[in-house]
Amino acid sequence: MPSLRTSVMLFLLVALQLSCLSLSPSYEQLLTSSGYLAINFMSITLVLAARPRWLEMPLGGLDKMYQLHKWTGIFAVIAALSHWLIEMGDDALEALFGKDRSLHEAKFSGLLDSLQDGAEDLGEPGLYLLLFLVAITLTRWVPYAYWRYLHRVMPLIYLALASHALLLAPLKWWQQPTGWLMALLMVGGVIASLQSLTGNIAKSRRYKGLVQAVKQTPAQITEVVCDMGRRWPGHRAGQFALVTFDRLEGAHPFTLSSADNGNGQLSFQIKALGDYTRKLAQQLHRGQTVTLEGPYGRFNPEKGRKNAQQIWVAGGIGVTPFLAALENRLLHSEQDYPALILHYCTAGAATDPMLTRLQQLTEQLPSIALHIHDSQQGQRLNASQLQIQGAKVDIWFCGPQGLATALRSGLKQTPISLRFHQECFEFR
Repeated sequence: MPSLRTSVMLFLLVALQLSCLSLSPSYEQLLTSSGYLAINFMSITLVLAARPRWLEMPLGGLDKMYQLHKWTGIFAVIAALSHWLIEMGDDALEALFGKDRSLHEAKFSGLLDSLQDGAEDLGEPGLYLLLFLVAITLTRWVPYAYWRYLHRVMPLIYLALASHALLLAPLKWWQQPTGWLMALLMVGGVIASLQSLTGNIAKSRRYKGLVQAVKQTPAQITEVVCDMGRRWPGHRAGQFALVTFDRLEGAHPFTLSSADNGNGQLSFQIKALGDYTRKLAQQLHRGQTVTLEGPYGRFNPEKGRKNAQQIWVAGGIGVTPFLAALENRLLHSEQDYPALILHYCTAGAATDPMLTRLQQLTEQLPSIALHIHDSQQGQRLNASQLQIQGAKVDIWFCGPQGLATALRSGLKQTPISLRFHQECFEFR
């Protein structure tokens, strides 16, 4: 299910589009309105996929942008399928609701007439391809390495359906806000499609560097140190990058586990969670080229509300943004940082290399109260163990979704002003 922020954005997008339509009960109105919503949501989906920098702040970061991208894509498919079903039931719907001739598509002659016929023919196969691609994306039937190549067809499908919408839209729309909004969104969608097809998405945010060291721990965590040189723009603790070690595999999001020290040296702690990450330690070597895109993310555990209690909760590999934040505190020890409680949940404290590093850092920071919860010892964190004090609390969480859900549920009845900060690493 979409988050509250995403749900609000979807509601606003639907409300904006419906406000431009003059709704009336007729077959043509149902047909054109469903097509209007379909192409508009497709356009928004393509724009979000292009990762525009100017949308990161209002949407809350790239992770939130991709969650919205997923749901606008779902809305686009629902509207497109409705459009197709309405067209299939034209006789019954015309008999039930009547006709509205003012909403018929424009009549052209010559070349434009041929283009209009071609655009009409593109609609049905384009819908089938769209349904197929969205289905394999949501069900994850296809491994990521193959799926990402199939997903690259999406801009071509969009361009075909955009031409269908452009040439078959009612002529009177182009003198109304209805057509103006559709045209604006389609321009954005076309630009984003061309960026995708030419490989220019976020090109200005890509940086090449070298793998400096690779180390695998017994806990199936691969530590990778990269030297990005002086061109790296710097990053905040809690941010991540889209990392490409292998061009055929493509980019994967990994959290930066080190603070920005100004010399371009970065580290990642990568947990073996799938086929790609399990093989990473064997495939990487010192001196190998790496491409980073970013930095991305607005998960900033150092940015809490004034006079609010700060609680950090890390689960397993979710400790990486907090390691960077702790390193940052040591690098800038002259700053006045608030005291906080850090809860770390591990599946085996005795063999956890992340815990060793975490303890080394917190021992140098007396303002951090570290609490370890080892599930092998039956120590499972719940909301009552967070040690909440006062009426104003900021919780920064990075870890398994099940733990986040349990903590949120346990905090519902707590009479406090609570902000629960969590990133959504669901990029597919």
